[in-house]
Amino acid sequence: MRAAGAEAGQEMMCKRGRGMIMKRLGWVLAGLLAMGVSCRAQDAAPAGPIANPVTTTVKGQLTRFEKNMVGAADLMPAEKYSFKPTAEMNTFGHLVMHIAQSNNILCSKISGQALPDVKLADTDPKDKLVAALKASFEFCSAALAGVDDSKLGDTLNFGARQLSRAGALITLSDDWYDHYGTEAVYLRLNGILPPTAQPQK
Repeated sequence: MRAAGAEAGQEMMCKRGRGMIMKRLGWVLAGLLAMGVSCRAQDAAPAGPIANPVTTTVKGQLTRFEKNMVGAADLMPAEKYSFKPTAEMNTFGHLVMHIAQSNNILCSKISGQALPDVKLADTDPKDKLVAALKASFEFCSAALAGVDDSKLGDTLNFGARQLSRAGALITLSDDWYDHYGTEAVYLRLNGILPPTAQPQK
């Protein structure tokens, strides 16, 4: 009987001990959770309203994509500018040319500034195509500097197609994502890591 009573007492003590541990763990987890929520709230709290949120966002993206897209064009060896994944697809040189031309056309339309007079062919050497790509981002940076959100609803003519200024800005941003993704695929198919996958130095 004493043995049974001792066992029951030990079991109660174990249960109580486990209960205390669980309760303490609960308080610790609750405290950590509260700290995490507090930190996230502080991180997420805006410093204040962002002036011209649409154009400010696109201008911020420009710096990042210029670095990555020009970097991708630099990484591809000159002899691989004629590379195409399949016979039906464009060459890497054509892709770089197309990005430069798209930048110039869209940034010219969005800003109202004159379209740069640049003659390019997808068979041009790497140095010329990379220089044109860099120049197109420099043009966009200068052209968009004077653009704000006050005329986002204005209609812009793209030949048979019409877009609002907001639509053109969204198209420009979408193009950067799409074109950099394509550059990255072409690089990886040649065993080269794209800029955003390169080990940090």
